Amino acid sequence: MAEQLSPLEIMTKLVSFPTVSRDTNLPLVDWVQDYLDSHGIVSHRWVDPEQPHKAAVFAHVGPEVEGAVVLSGHTDVVPVDGQPWESDPFTVVERDGKYFGRGTCDMKGFDALAIWGLVAAHHRGVKRPMQLALSFDEEIGCTGAPPMIEEMQKILPKGSCVVVGEPSTMQAVTGHKGSVGFDTHLVGFEVHSSLQPTGVSAIMEGARLIEWANDRNAENMAKTPDEVAARFDPPFTTCHVGMIEGGTAHNITAKDCSFMMDFRLVPGETADHWQEAYYARIREVEAGMQAVRPETRIDVSRDFYVPPLVPEVDGEAETLVRSLTGDNATHVVSYGTEAGQFQEAGYSAVICGPGDIAQAHQPNEFIEVAQFNAGHKFMQELVDRLAG
Repeated sequence: MAEQLSPLEIMTKLVSFPTVSRDTNLPLVDWVQDYLDSHGIVSHRWVDPEQPHKAAVFAHVGPEVEGAVVLSGHTDVVPVDGQPWESDPFTVVERDGKYFGRGTCDMKGFDALAIWGLVAAHHRGVKRPMQLALSFDEEIGCTGAPPMIEEMQKILPKGSCVVVGEPSTMQAVTGHKGSVGFDTHLVGFEVHSSLQPTGVSAIMEGARLIEWANDRNAENMAKTPDEVAARFDPPFTTCHVGMIEGGTAHNITAKDCSFMMDFRLVPGETADHWQEAYYARIREVEAGMQAVRPETRIDVSRDFYVPPLVPEVDGEAETLVRSLTGDNATHVVSYGTEAGQFQEAGYSAVICGPGDIAQAHQPNEFIEVAQFNAGHKFMQELVDRLAG
């Protein structure tokens, strides 16, 4: 029988693959599949036909029946460009009770624990099945999970509950906001700025859309949140533009302006509602632009959508995690994960993983050794539960 690597050894290997979202993750997927195969575990990959250098990997152990516990993680990490790291980001370094390295917290630490758990469950001969699901492109809009989930259901017996191991300090997170983003490109008409009324500045017209977002934020903040929204911080849907590009020179009305308008949605508010509202404002601004120069326009398209994780009533995944961790408090988060996508596909879902989200994406990213060990204990107890 092949050697069973420890969770730390697996994490060290996973971190060594620089799987930044803009690059390939295939070497990592190859290693995972080879490692699982060495233990007699059949795994499957789904290659993105539009990005053949990226793939998801998933596997099933235990009886070939429905009802598996699914351990879900993502393989991609954010860039390290320009960050002041004190050690090689792609080498796990232990110091001061912490494991440093890109992805140790978000979320190759959990991925390693899940791989360890799958192998342990296989050799233990669990009575209830366990599945592993590792996606890609989570960091750029959770775009890799939906096709993976669809493919899993074609090949594997369908699982019933999913533990998404995003860093939650091993607390049971039962809800998160959804998000939707719209690529927005305004095309203006260039004139010398001294003749501004005869031209159309794409930047200044784009500012009308951004000001609309500011107004919506102020309105939402002033409302009394409902019971579900009140659990979140902030307890309302937010509108945001984080980057903007455009213009040629300071004395020319801008021909182009591009930005992403994104919305963080509290459960109960839909992406379609906010899309309709945003598009209505776009049509108003565009009409004003075209009244000056008919050839101007605004192009907009939906770039991504991540559904919210809606708190479940007596949810199976929540019940399982609470029974293993002893955590009975209520936790929700404002960031998005793949949990909502599993929930939309008919799974019960919860977020529970080691590490603190505050360390995600940071220079000198780390996971505390104690948190990693707590995650290992969780996996050991989960395997015991499934062996029953």
